[in-house]
Amino acid sequence: MTVIDQAGSPKPVPARMRPRDVMRVGASGLRTRPMRAFLSALGIAIGIAAMIGVVGISSSSGAELDRTLSALGTNLLTVSSGQTLLGEAAKMPVDAEAMIERIGPVESASAAGRVGDAEVYRSEEIPKAQTGGLTTYAARIDLLSTVGATVRSGTWLNEATERYPAVVLGSGAAERLGVGAAAPDTQVVVGGVRFTVVGILDPVPLATELDSAALIGWPVAEATLDFDGHPTILYTRSDESRLESVRSVLAGTANPRAPNEVEVSRPSDALAAKQATSQAFTGLLLGVGAVALLVGGVGVANTMVISVLERRPEIGLRRSLGATRGQIRTQFLMESLLLSALGGAGGVFLGICVTIGYALYQGWPAVIPTWATIGGLATTLAIGALAGLYPAVRASRLSPTEALATP
Repeated sequence: MTVIDQAGSPKPVPARMRPRDVMRVGASGLRTRPMRAFLSALGIAIGIAAMIGVVGISSSSGAELDRTLSALGTNLLTVSSGQTLLGEAAKMPVDAEAMIERIGPVESASAAGRVGDAEVYRSEEIPKAQTGGLTTYAARIDLLSTVGATVRSGTWLNEATERYPAVVLGSGAAERLGVGAAAPDTQVVVGGVRFTVVGILDPVPLATELDSAALIGWPVAEATLDFDGHPTILYTRSDESRLESVRSVLAGTANPRAPNEVEVSRPSDALAAKQATSQAFTGLLLGVGAVALLVGGVGVANTMVISVLERRPEIGLRRSLGATRGQIRTQFLMESLLLSALGGAGGVFLGICVTIGYALYQGWPAVIPTWATIGGLATTLAIGALAGLYPAVRASRLSPTEALATP
């Protein structure tokens, strides 16, 4: 294309490349070397997939925690026996449960008392030293509803069975004892006395101490195993809006004479702390993904530099036919962007698949933050632009004669 200048002489003007032409020319370099382009894009894809997978799995885990807390409630407070000033195990008063029930905002309260020296065995043939770390608790019959526990098989204690040698096992206790299902003829030894297993609990997220426990009725524990009647742990449900005020008076109410010997906790806080720890670990994994993404970007830059060296005759021919330095620079920069975008799209797809697959395997809701996918694609384009900038500038600086003279 030529124009006439003020002196009346023709002056060549380089043709402008439309965006479609820029993309077509940039993609031509990828089509001629498909395997190299695939391997370079794979490095980007691995980094993006790692980052999206980590963020997605962490978000799915957080959503599962929120769903669990919504189902179990965050208004559960536990009151447990601490230690005396001499370092000995403290005891709460026998009537501590009744005193706590008098607190206005308290909606329900229940108790469990540890039965000392009542070891649990599958049979009398098991050596005494092999206790399995199981604990025996005397439990109130309203304990199940207060802590939000559910029975996996069998039944929970009732007004009839709490007076007889019947036991309900926590999920971990049943596994260690080899009791797969609560059957009428299944028995275990508790404190030297045979108890019939009437039920097995599901895991209890807000009262994990019950998972490795054998739970028996309060009356039978006092009559058969010399239980002293002192509660070890009290569980309370309170009005959510007044939870902190209840928490502040629980210790003094449970043990007025020695409130310092009582520990008050909120189990949902422990789950939240666990989630915070998981998020810290997520940050570490994101760092690993960022390193992988950086390595992928270096791979793209290396591919583009080699491409410029191999295509010097092509660059020289295009320059001799009128292509400007800007057009050469745009061509190679577009090629780098397309290469990174290809890897980014593949990485986003792979990261989404990993997140959904792992969430389904764990039974979690699959959550993939929108900012993660958009940010992942934007990051790949930025890396592509940085990785292709130097090769593009280098290609544009080649003179036609120098490029065509290259063998």
